[in-house]
Amino acid sequence: MRILLTGSSGWLGRFLAPLLRANGHSVTGLDVAPGVDTDILGSVADRTLIDRIFAEHGIEAVIHAGALHKPDIVRYPAQAFIDVNVAGTLNLLEAAAKTGHDRFVFTSTTSLMISQAIRDEAGDAAVWLDEASGPLEPRNIYGVTKLAAEQLCRLAWLNDGLNCVVLRTSRFFPEDDDTHHALSGENMKANELLNRRLTVEDAARAHLVALEKAPEIGFDTCIVSAPTPFSREDCSELKRDAAAVIARHFPDAPELYRAKGWELPRSIGRIYDAARAEQRLGFRCETGFAEVLDTLRGGRPLPFAHDPSYVSPKEGPAAV
Repeated sequence: MRILLTGSSGWLGRFLAPLLRANGHSVTGLDVAPGVDTDILGSVADRTLIDRIFAEHGIEAVIHAGALHKPDIVRYPAQAFIDVNVAGTLNLLEAAAKTGHDRFVFTSTTSLMISQAIRDEAGDAAVWLDEASGPLEPRNIYGVTKLAAEQLCRLAWLNDGLNCVVLRTSRFFPEDDDTHHALSGENMKANELLNRRLTVEDAARAHLVALEKAPEIGFDTCIVSAPTPFSREDCSELKRDAAAVIARHFPDAPELYRAKGWELPRSIGRIYDAARAEQRLGFRCETGFAEVLDTLRGGRPLPFAHDPSYVSPKEGPAAV
């Protein structure tokens, strides 16, 4: 299948493009910044360019992973988020529908589910988040535009019959968190695999599965995150004493963490439930907190990427 992959120079794109090719697909990469897997430099906001790519490359399906992200809020005006995340998505959906495509995969984010109240974690229990959670009240322009783009995908399915799978991915960036610095980056990423993170490799696999499953699904939105060991019944105690709950599920976790010089989370305020992705797509992340502990027991490299010096290609010296 001839696939247009947007965001091909980005962190996800550099893992997803080779995976698609390994599974027999032809990939045309589009990004605003150069990259190994980027064939065309340009923006999804440029409708003339999008139409030309579809015509010249015989595009048969789209994986739309390109976007402005939350860290970009300090670098770009709100209008840029509208142009790229909303108008750019519409350009791709309309071109795909016009060409008669039968599948479209959209990379969304769990961030759009986080209202200011959820972010503040002021309640007495952790918030259990699944696809039915709401009302959705994104706290910034990034979340607002990604939610709008999700709704454009829904309309493309309703109005044009374009099968669309929306993947609300949790965190998989390699750099340090831009707001929390109490723990080392590796410690924080390991902790987040309990409730709000996945590996970039699993994120790429989820997109491949969504591409394959889209025609039989029609339209759906799925959270994609490492499977949590917790249940809804744990939510109150997770807020009060997360380390105790973790130790019940993983009795040697405290000792393994002490040997590493790490800290278990004292309180957990939100949990992403990825059960729907397993039910609808048959997809389950391969790497979670249990796999982190396995590597600590065996003295092996950690099963996730961590690169505090990572900079988005579009912000690098070669960006256009």
